Amino acid sequence: MAQDQFKRKLTTIFSADVAGYSRLMGDDEAATVKTMEQYKQIMSELIRRHRGRVVDSPGDNLLAEFTSVVDGVQCAVAAQNEFRSRNADLPENRKMQFRIGINLGDVIEEGDRIYGDGVNIAARLESLADPGGICISKTAFDQIETKLPFGYHYLGEQTVKNIAKPVGAYKVLMEPRVTKGEGSRYKVPDKRRRMATLGLVGTLAIIVGVALWQFFLRPGLPSADKVDLRKVAFPIPGKASIAVLPFQNMTGDPQQEYFSEGMAEQIITGLSQSPDIYVTARTSSFAYKGKSMTAQQISDQLGVRYLLEGSVQRDADRVRINVQLIDGRNGNHIWAKHYDHQFEDLFALQDRITMEVMEISNIKLTAGVSGTNISSRLKHYRPSSLKAYEVWLKGVHHFFQRTRQDSIAARQLFEEAINIDPDFAAAYRYLGFAYLDEVWFRISKSPERSIELAEQAAQKIIVLTPDQPPPYGLLSMINVLKKDYDNAMLYGEKAVELNPNDNSHYFSLGLALYFAGRYEEAIQSLETALRLAPLRPLHLVNNLAWSYLGNKQHDKAILLWSEAIERNPDYLFAYKGLTAAYEFSGNHEKACWASEKVMRVNPKFSIAIEEKESPIRDEFFKKRLLDAYRAAGLK
Repeated sequence: MAQDQFKRKLTTIFSADVAGYSRLMGDDEAATVKTMEQYKQIMSELIRRHRGRVVDSPGDNLLAEFTSVVDGVQCAVAAQNEFRSRNADLPENRKMQFRIGINLGDVIEEGDRIYGDGVNIAARLESLADPGGICISKTAFDQIETKLPFGYHYLGEQTVKNIAKPVGAYKVLMEPRVTKGEGSRYKVPDKRRRMATLGLVGTLAIIVGVALWQFFLRPGLPSADKVDLRKVAFPIPGKASIAVLPFQNMTGDPQQEYFSEGMAEQIITGLSQSPDIYVTARTSSFAYKGKSMTAQQISDQLGVRYLLEGSVQRDADRVRINVQLIDGRNGNHIWAKHYDHQFEDLFALQDRITMEVMEISNIKLTAGVSGTNISSRLKHYRPSSLKAYEVWLKGVHHFFQRTRQDSIAARQLFEEAINIDPDFAAAYRYLGFAYLDEVWFRISKSPERSIELAEQAAQKIIVLTPDQPPPYGLLSMINVLKKDYDNAMLYGEKAVELNPNDNSHYFSLGLALYFAGRYEEAIQSLETALRLAPLRPLHLVNNLAWSYLGNKQHDKAILLWSEAIERNPDYLFAYKGLTAAYEFSGNHEKACWASEKVMRVNPKFSIAIEEKESPIRDEFFKKRLLDAYRAAGLK
């Protein structure tokens, strides 16, 4: 989309992460997480006091912004001084130090998020900082040169990945200002300069590693050291391949986010109807929302040639959509178009965009898959009422957040959509899964009733879409919770046969196999699902870990759940799994740490409820699991 359509602003970006995080976690995960949470809380409070705001705080990283560079640097110095004081009370191998990078730059603002080159530069400056140190850009330095009583050491022009021009960088000495000298904006005394040089040499040795962390390991993106290349999805030879990225919401109203997501979702669904194109799943392409990455980077990670991106603006009874198709090999824009239509023409517009993308991508339309047939196949996704469609889109948005609260909201919205249009088959499908979520999230007061309602939703789909295959994935999961393992596996197998390139179908089958106690087969199915989902959706990572646990491969399970909580520190299922895995491995201290996290995320956790509602068929494994919970302090 045109750059002038973004909402941009000039801001001070503050990026911090823990130095030596992997080593600290390897030595003692529980102590590391506890200290890190305390220090991040301290940093967040200092940011608030200095009139800044925390933008994001994933894993061991924290991103914030300030309207003033002076405030940002003063906050960074205060934080480093506070951490230095607290580290004095810790053993040498447990001291936790942060690196902080600060940049004054232009960013793109979307809701509460910021991204763009300004953020990238701050992250790269962070990697140049010494442990316990601060590194700032020249643009930031120029604003504070005479305003703060600190010394600065000029590090020269630094080459920053994906930034065209080198960036001037300064180390903040956090000591009284020193005199100017040649070669740097301020001269550093010989002893301090030698120390700074030694520090820089040490830092340079790890810049590459830290830069890779910044690029690959931020939550929501695949880990460079954790992704097995055998599990990365590559396009099927001879087929066009495409990822539809989440469309930008240009309304200025965050409450309209569901609508822009829904537009991209429907185009994904439309493109998927053709057997001549490989389309990445929503769980992969939507993970790039808010990420500042080049087309080539995204294309390489997803293993696709084309990227479709766009923006949506809804104004009263009109909808304006900009779309562009990008060649992921070189980043060239090969097609772009602007659509301005009445809102009531939305469905026809979605079909038109889908068909034009297929035409530009040279996708062959056969007699069996014509534009008319694609529209016909999509009819069960489309109600007769646009109001019902809007409500359903809101429900889908909540459904994919994967929290207890969002699950409840999603169910209510799906029910509302069906009340508006009782023949809306797609709403029944999602409603069925939402009823099952009431069981998985331990929300339902009557799991039996929730399962019954999910069954009714599945049967309604079959009645409404007699020309479509039954919802095998939903039926498989229903039968898992009914403990009808044979039918659960049968429906899972039918789902895979129907579409062997859909990771969700392998997930359904893998889940059925796991709960049936067929752990090795579950591992095979879930690993296949991950191969088809390059960005490793958390539900796949989590259930593969459970299958490893059932198969007594505790170390592999721990590795996967550790990945999950790095990406989502409130992921309940991972903490439950880690409680058992650590206890099985003889690490009682870490098991107790994980159990404390279970209670933090879900204070109502109950072993009695787990015992009653868990559909695990393997009674020996189930007993070991519950015993491990009790041993770790859960009740």
